[in-house]
Amino acid sequence: MNKAFYSTAAQLAARGADDLPDELVSTKHLIYSSPATLDFNSPGAKGFGVKRAGLAIPGSVMLLISPGCCGRNTALLNELGYNEKFFYLLLDDTDIVTGRYLKKIPQACEELLQGLDYTPSAIMLCCTCVDALLGTDMERVCRTCEERTGVPSVPAYMYALTREKRLPPMGLARKSVYSLLKPQKRVSNECNILGFFSALEDGCEIYPLLESAGIKAVREIGRCRTFEEYSMMSRANFSLVLNSEARYAAQDMQERLGIPFIELVRVYRLSKIRNQYRLLGQALGVTFDDEEYYDRALKTSERFLDKYGALNIAVGECLNADSFELALALIEYGFKVPEIYGTIGERNFIFIKKLAEVSPDTSIYSNLSPTMMGYERDCEINAVIGNDAMYYHRDLPGVGFNDEAQPFGYRAVELLFEQLDRAVTENRQIAEVGK
Repeated sequence: MNKAFYSTAAQLAARGADDLPDELVSTKHLIYSSPATLDFNSPGAKGFGVKRAGLAIPGSVMLLISPGCCGRNTALLNELGYNEKFFYLLLDDTDIVTGRYLKKIPQACEELLQGLDYTPSAIMLCCTCVDALLGTDMERVCRTCEERTGVPSVPAYMYALTREKRLPPMGLARKSVYSLLKPQKRVSNECNILGFFSALEDGCEIYPLLESAGIKAVREIGRCRTFEEYSMMSRANFSLVLNSEARYAAQDMQERLGIPFIELVRVYRLSKIRNQYRLLGQALGVTFDDEEYYDRALKTSERFLDKYGALNIAVGECLNADSFELALALIEYGFKVPEIYGTIGERNFIFIKKLAEVSPDTSIYSNLSPTMMGYERDCEINAVIGNDAMYYHRDLPGVGFNDEAQPFGYRAVELLFEQLDRAVTENRQIAEVGK
């Protein structure tokens, strides 16, 4: 079996973003869905894929319109309590060839409602690559369903074909989940946080910092328990966008509801976190006092470095971070990153260029390349971050760092090193017992 393909950061930076090796471009080869990638490869798979994300609207249900092969992995979500929220309209070959299923969708919505003992807040119509290829006007289908049932119908596009485009499936999903918000009078001391379908980790410093700026209510869809709470998001004076995939949703909210937005980025370099808060403060007309949070995060990283030394840490992409930015941050903290397993796009190539300057020999692999079937470790690695990296290195200490409570800012840095500390300590304790 051939060895897994990789390029170094220096090689990729020299070639440029428009000349990546074919092995690192998923549209130029078969896609390898290993156990390392199943969590995030399909936009309908585990975690907050399109199907689960579409149900972020409190009280909503979903009609999955697909061939059986696309619907099968929905069963994975039953254990999370979603089994009574999913309904299916399965398509056969004739449906797909003739398009006759489009007339069945409104009827399926009516039957769905007849089987419920309550009226849902919305029916999410989840369509697949079938409709992407056919060019189905799902907005029109939704209007027809709403006319027939009286219940708002919203599209959820599970288009795996577009996952590496400028507007990937999760970008469309984020627009859909905020599309039912209606204009109302804005309140000056309220804001929204957009970007994730679950809420930020409770200890994140962004909450007290916003409170210090006079913000009395911070709303996130992950904390909305009722449709009424969700509806109050349209009262916000502004939105904070913490994930670029929510930018399209924020732009739509600005146009429809008059809510402007400020975009921040989840980063792990302390200097960049501090600079973002400085710029946010300028936008809000305040000066944030973030010294306490900065110092705490810095000391956490320094304690880890003092305790274990300059470890070699491999970074995956099934985690709450951008693989390449996190790798760059780890290097700035004094560690080494021999390998990264990640998908290269327009947005993160800038980090590869920076990595080429500080760690030119870092090897970069694509989880989706079939050559990863032949992956074998051939360098020193002491710890790993990301569920995919943990799959490749099951014998090493590691953290998935993919919890639903979203890390952000200085608190994210603290959480990362605290979790790594526990993982490395436990691994060494087990090794001692085994001697």
